[in-house]
Order: sequence, then structure tokens, then C-alpha cells
Amino acid sequence: MLDRLFNAAALWTALGLLSGFYWREITKFSGFEDRSETMLATAHTHALSLGTLVLLAVLALAKTFGIAEKSGRLFVTLWHVGLGLTFGAMVVKGTLQVLGVPLAESAMWAGIGGLGHMVITGTLVYFFVILRRALKTTDATATLPATVEP
Repeated sequence: MLDRLFNAAALWTALGLLSGFYWREITKFSGFEDRSETMLATAHTHALSLGTLVLLAVLALAKTFGIAEKSGRLFVTLWHVGLGLTFGAMVVKGTLQVLGVPLAESAMWAGIGGLGHMVITGTLVYFFVILRRALKTTDATATLPATVEP
């Protein structure tokens, strides 16, 4: 589980850095004037904050409190789904905006991004449930009397 969290954080770091580079280069190459007016402008910060920072915090909490393997795997999977939908919609819509494709203005992109945000929200609630369970388990083992070896 800890390896999975570490690898996931590293993956989102790479995606965040690459999408920032992509945003800079595609807007420069296409001569797009107002770079901050596209969804590409915030895609890399979503990947870095929600992908890298959140998953590193979860990694530290999982290491500290011994979060269960099964629930931890489900959390990571759901987090990837939610963040993937959000990030993917932002990158595609932003690219279409830069290229001037009318499909960029479709409400579909807001729907996909909104769905991703809803999955992320639900997954965050699920993580608090997992964390509460791990804290109770940690509290229970901390209050057990020490055994004396003969």
C-alpha cells in the first residue's frame, strides 16, 4: 500500500510538471495571447496539489496509523478515477481552447470535470472513515497492558 501511494504521488508529480510544460509550449507555439484564460492554466496545479501533495500526506498518515491494505487500495483507485476525470477534462478542454475548436465551449467538459470533483469529494469522505478506523485501532492497541515475559 505504501509503495502504491508513493508511486501514485510520483506519477501525479510527473503529470503535473509535464502538463505545465505542455501549457507553456502549446500556447507559445500557437501564438495564443491570454495564456491564463484556458483550462490548461490550472491543470498542472490540480495535478500537483491533489495528486502529489494529497497523496504524500495520505502516505504519511498511512505509514503512521497503519491504514488497512484493502481500504487503502480502494481509496487510491477512487482518487485516481476522480482526479483523472478532472485533470483529463481540463487538459482536453484547455487544448481545444488554445486551438480555437468550438467544442471547447461545450457544457460536457464542465460535466466531466464536475463528476471528477464529486468522486474526489466522496473519496475524501471515505478517507476520513478509513482514518477514523485506523485511529481507533491504534488507540485500542495503545491501551492494552504490556505483557510480561517469564
